[in-house]
Amino acid sequence: MLLDSREPAGSAYKGGTDTKGLVFNIQRYSIHDGPGIRSTVFFKGCPLRCKWCSNPESLSPAAELMVREARCNGCGRCITVCAPGALSLAASGLRLDRDKCDLCLKCMEVCWEDALELAGRQMSVGEVVEECSKDELFYRNSGGGVTLSGGEPLLQAGFALELLTCLKERGFNTALDTCGHVPWEILEKALEYTDLVLFDVKHVDAEEHRDGTGVDNKLILSNLEKAMNANKSRIWIRLPVIPGYNDSDKYMQALAGKLQGMKAEKMSLLGYHEWGRAKYQSLGRAYQLNGRTPLTSERMCGIIDIFKAKGLNATDGY
Repeated sequence: MLLDSREPAGSAYKGGTDTKGLVFNIQRYSIHDGPGIRSTVFFKGCPLRCKWCSNPESLSPAAELMVREARCNGCGRCITVCAPGALSLAASGLRLDRDKCDLCLKCMEVCWEDALELAGRQMSVGEVVEECSKDELFYRNSGGGVTLSGGEPLLQAGFALELLTCLKERGFNTALDTCGHVPWEILEKALEYTDLVLFDVKHVDAEEHRDGTGVDNKLILSNLEKAMNANKSRIWIRLPVIPGYNDSDKYMQALAGKLQGMKAEKMSLLGYHEWGRAKYQSLGRAYQLNGRTPLTSERMCGIIDIFKAKGLNATDGY
């Protein structure tokens, strides 16, 4: 069943399992977002605009239509059913005028090639829990559970908190992947129902952080320290390693020194990649980090050694 996706994220908050939020994917059998086999629930909306983001469909708090040009066979069925005239065929492929699109989704219904894809559907807490519960046996046998990711889950605070509460009531292990750029009062409440926090750290310098993400890091670093001192959840720090941005030995030495006194259980270094590049085109956006080359495994090992020298449990990847 296709859910109505035009309602703003979090606007239908009612409490309990009827609380609704905007989700763009539930990835089952995930092994990269916490321990064991997990289901990862991806929320729409993010306060950051990281230039290297591999999930650009997560940034906007509203539903969006993605156009997969490589899948389009040029049949034109979608154009004939598009009343607003938002779709057209050009020599370079299918084109979408997003200002005209009203997300009626009739184009998706007639596309046999799945060239049109909706990013963002309204789901209730009950629906999400029901979907995640399908893999309960895997969670139990592997020490896994459910991870809230995005985007930033806590931008839809009511939905995220109700979902975490219901998951804990079911006895599921819970993890929260957060950028930390949210009010402390919301994050503090989430910690009550979160077993593991995957806390993203992009850069410790405020201006460099603003240049790479669009916001400074004062709130983020403050929340990280408070979350550490709260001692309510296990904390793994995640650091995307971006060539030409935060990959120098000098920076890594400074970061390792800053994190040395914190109580993070693990430090995950995530190497830069371009796996999400095609999504930008499908959303009508430009990819901002052209010309960057992913770091070699040898270079990543060298960075890991810097952290290990400071007594930090650092790993390459998730």
